[in-house]
Amino acid sequence: MIRQKSMRHAYVEYIPEKLEHDVLYISKKYRTASHLCCCGCGLRVVTPLNPAKWMLTDHGQTVSLYPSIGNWSFPCKSHYWIDHSRIRWAGKMSEKQITNVRKFDRLDADRHAARNTNALSRFGDLLKHWFMGS
Repeated sequence: MIRQKSMRHAYVEYIPEKLEHDVLYISKKYRTASHLCCCGCGLRVVTPLNPAKWMLTDHGQTVSLYPSIGNWSFPCKSHYWIDHSRIRWAGKMSEKQITNVRKFDRLDADRHAARNTNALSRFGDLLKHWFMGS
């Protein structure tokens, strides 16, 4: 397998069935990005674009995804960042490290969901106060 060093990006409405190896496909409408694993194994990587998962930054000619992409469910267990359309490779992680990262990812997602739920609840309370006077 040949590790990629960079990739180009393409904005699409729908992520295509067949992906090209060096392209990060981005659907703003469906808030997702997808590409083939940069290690060369050919497996599809899907990154939901939302604050609890991944954030995309468009720099004009290049894009970045944050945080890193850890394909620990894949046989390759590749781990890298897409930074200004360049692939920055991370070192291999132990199973214990991967377990800890997954735990922190779940906690971050739970915190984000709770923050959004609390904000919606406060907004609902404000609307009730305005319209019902209580």
